[in-house]
Amino acid sequence: MLDIRKNNLLLILSNDTIMKPPYEITPKILKLITSISEKIGEVKANYLTKQSPLLRKQNRIKTIHSSLKIEGNTLTEEQITALIENKRVIGPEKDVLEVLNAIHVYEKLDRYNFSSDKSFLKAHFELMNGLIESSGKYRTQGVGIVKGTNVEHIAPPFENVPHLMKDLFNYLKDSDELTLIKSCVFHYEMEFIHPFLDGNGRMGRLWQTLILMSEYPVFEFLPFETLISKTQDEYYKSLALSDKSGKSTIFIEYMLDVIEKSLNNLLNYNNRVLKDTDRLDYFLNLGIKAFNRKDYMNIFKDISSATASRDLKKGMEMKMFESIGHLNKTKYVVK
Repeated sequence: MLDIRKNNLLLILSNDTIMKPPYEITPKILKLITSISEKIGEVKANYLTKQSPLLRKQNRIKTIHSSLKIEGNTLTEEQITALIENKRVIGPEKDVLEVLNAIHVYEKLDRYNFSSDKSFLKAHFELMNGLIESSGKYRTQGVGIVKGTNVEHIAPPFENVPHLMKDLFNYLKDSDELTLIKSCVFHYEMEFIHPFLDGNGRMGRLWQTLILMSEYPVFEFLPFETLISKTQDEYYKSLALSDKSGKSTIFIEYMLDVIEKSLNNLLNYNNRVLKDTDRLDYFLNLGIKAFNRKDYMNIFKDISSATASRDLKKGMEMKMFESIGHLNKTKYVVK
């Protein structure tokens, strides 16, 4: 077995020619992986993988809004909602097209194969179609990232991009690597290679979601892009520091922290300000057929008993379920 460094990517060459980009497992990474694994178990235990259509729609809007906002898109969540509902929106033509493309891609995530470079190029074409001439194609010129007057990053020569990306996709097929780690490593290394003239950032975030979904379907509903959008300075700093160190360790720590906090937000869904119909819609989509007020309040822990009673009365009026019994012995049966 021979270790060599090529364009800042560590290649471990054996008979199988397996590429393993360089990183270290730090105590922080171990702690975050443990916490994330526990929270994913908690998510499953609380039936949050069976989310309501409303919550799925809300999270998809947040994902699209946050990922494109990082790239300078000016449309609001309300405007994105209108576009999803096929309504007209007044805004910059480029921004509207970016959102329409993203809606198309995120609504059909199951079409893409996370370990296929062909699928990767197809997703880039659909995400960037009409925005750049080279959508769906690797770049054929050198690129660098400039911030202010400083050159932050010079990407590998364009001639190397196809085989560097092929190596990276071979790495994704390594079953010995933890999916959580693999998703962060791919995100960083893809950003380092910078395979496209434009759209690298949104593709990195999209593909990390797909990699995570391959083992944890709940990540389809987890808009971690929202937290990246709120911590953009840290996002770019972690990329730059990883570049400087020649390994993705710092970026892995940053992304795992983002994922853990996003899972926390998902588990704290009950703390959000919701309308009664939102809560009822969410609750009924858990698949519960019979329940009492206490069961309802166990899902929405921060509402008062009076609010729970009003919600249940509203559900009765809307004929979502019927009641059996009286006072504190009342049971509700879903029709």
